Amino acid sequence: MAAEFKLELSKIIKELALETIYLPCSPDSIFISNNDVNRPGLQLGGYYMYFDPSRIQIVGKAEESFIKQFDEEKIDKLTDDFFAKKPTAVIICRGIEIEEFTEKAAKYGVPLLRTNDSTSEFMAALIALLNLSLAPRITRHGVLVEVYGEGILILGESGVGKSETAIELVKRGHRLIADDAVEIRKVSNKSLVGTAPSNIRHFIELRGIGIINVSRIFGAGAVKLTEKIDYIINIEPWDNEKVYDRMGLEEQTTEILGLKIPSITIPVKPGRNLAVIIEVAAMNNRQKKLGYNAAADLLNRLGMGGEVSEPHSDVEAF
Repeated sequence: MAAEFKLELSKIIKELALETIYLPCSPDSIFISNNDVNRPGLQLGGYYMYFDPSRIQIVGKAEESFIKQFDEEKIDKLTDDFFAKKPTAVIICRGIEIEEFTEKAAKYGVPLLRTNDSTSEFMAALIALLNLSLAPRITRHGVLVEVYGEGILILGESGVGKSETAIELVKRGHRLIADDAVEIRKVSNKSLVGTAPSNIRHFIELRGIGIINVSRIFGAGAVKLTEKIDYIINIEPWDNEKVYDRMGLEEQTTEILGLKIPSITIPVKPGRNLAVIIEVAAMNNRQKKLGYNAAADLLNRLGMGGEVSEPHSDVEAF
């Protein structure tokens, strides 16, 4: 059974600067668990089939003008029926004042909030916040860095050199997001975002030195809170018996939370500068996203064809 994540209403109020009209209790004790939202035009018209009260209800100019066309008795019934369903929260946009909503919210104990933002603008911000806060997530052992704008997740066994490589990348002007534990969230059907647990954020362990604070030593520009995961690099000790891909025609992927992320495996042995290799891998991945594959181009020039194989998962999925 998948874990269910919750978000305190107080955080939504703070993040989106909402005005409180009515709260039945402290917003810290009111939790939102559904990242979908709803504009209750149909419900205010009396249609409740498929209505989900766990969704935050967004009321804008259209909903206000719809109910205002009725007489007071009809408005009272429609709003009473709506709030009787006890939605998790109702948010009014554009600074609109609806007296009947205040009365019914207090009657049924429904949180009622307001914003001056336009309905579309506010919904976009709210959905982004809910998707991030309530996204499915896992924590994996690894390092997440930003290299030339690409989010690079470095994986490998303990002691293979992930943290040392991250420090070298930071010294070369790139940014650290997480070391040792990377919290990965699926924020959409196409995107994964990584961050560090708050209690170890900006800290990194270097064997022989100990724990250091990257932000304190290298400055605030050397760290970042979150980053989209664009590429996964698996580091492993060099195995003379293993045949490694030398052309880069074979596309690999690693599956995380149901999404397949492009990945490669880099063997480690003395003398290899991993930081430089990862920089080149990041730039090469960007080129591939722009439609250029150097290996395919070379083979075409040699008259050998440059068909790139279909992506497959040679790397063990999470």
